[in-house]
Amino acid sequence: MFEELKKLEARYEELEQLLAQPELAPGQAQYARLAKELSGLSQKVSLFREFKRFSREIEDLESVLKEKHEKEFLELAKKEITDLNNRKLDLEKRLKDILSENDADRDKNIIVEIRAGTGGQEASIFAADLYRMYTKYAARKGWSTEIMASHPTELGGFKEIIFGVTGKDAYKMLKFERGVHRVQRVPATEASGRIHTSTATIAVLVEPEELDLAIDPKDLKIDVYRASGHGGQSVNTADSAVRITHLPTGMVVTCQDERSQLKNKNKAMRVLRARLLEKRIEEESNRVSQQRKSQIGSGDRSEKIRTYNFPDRRITDHRVGLTVHQLENVLEGNLDEILEALLKAAQKKNNE
Repeated sequence: MFEELKKLEARYEELEQLLAQPELAPGQAQYARLAKELSGLSQKVSLFREFKRFSREIEDLESVLKEKHEKEFLELAKKEITDLNNRKLDLEKRLKDILSENDADRDKNIIVEIRAGTGGQEASIFAADLYRMYTKYAARKGWSTEIMASHPTELGGFKEIIFGVTGKDAYKMLKFERGVHRVQRVPATEASGRIHTSTATIAVLVEPEELDLAIDPKDLKIDVYRASGHGGQSVNTADSAVRITHLPTGMVVTCQDERSQLKNKNKAMRVLRARLLEKRIEEESNRVSQQRKSQIGSGDRSEKIRTYNFPDRRITDHRVGLTVHQLENVLEGNLDEILEALLKAAQKKNNE
């Protein structure tokens, strides 16, 4: 562990020197990339330096104990050594926890895709509920969100909504949300008061930097068309909607939320880039948890990572067996208890 920390500290010092070079200006893309890497290392390096300081202080005090001093002074030195050792152990544990979650993507921006699954209009409404929950959670964390593409329904739901999240630890926390979410409640459209079960599927994709993934323009087919709203009515008199097809993979991304064709194209490219990166990760790794299919499942009712039960006002996360009887509170964006439990479970598994 300490060899790894020494390497991280050396890289941190190297980045400080690079960023101090006069030819590198804050507005440049390389400057932003290096500054982001520096920021990502700062906590680890700060804790490691504090750990080394405690170690030096303990060594100094232990050398004092070998000398002749008054008994009262020696007792104070021993007490100080005990206190420093306890603080050093706490720091060592924190460093182990941080390194165990040493995910290269943890500080990257993400793209979240929510799709209505089984359940018709009620599933679309539930997808909208989940979108609002995540945007409120992001606001509490000080993150920014941006709609990339959406397909709304007449009743205020979404067949699909794709949005970006930018902020420290966004991926670290929200990566646990990938999978099938199930809701049990009486839909607003249900006259007989019967409880229905519906689902929505969620994928969480890392948004790559342009340097991370190059796309050959020859591999793209770009179509523009007139954006349409509910029921097919035109919402824009210009051909601003964009559909991008990646010919080698057959992936298709559409975006029509912006009035500007250029903005729609840029957003569609960001989504496409994230999906292609995820596909590359799938191909390079056999870990099922990183495969996009396993993230979103089929949307069938039997597949689930979490259940939102409205009659009992409870939410159950089936991966860690956690039940929270504060459904309304969670839907208002108070996800910390659930996500912290998932994070601790993941850290424990990594340490085993």
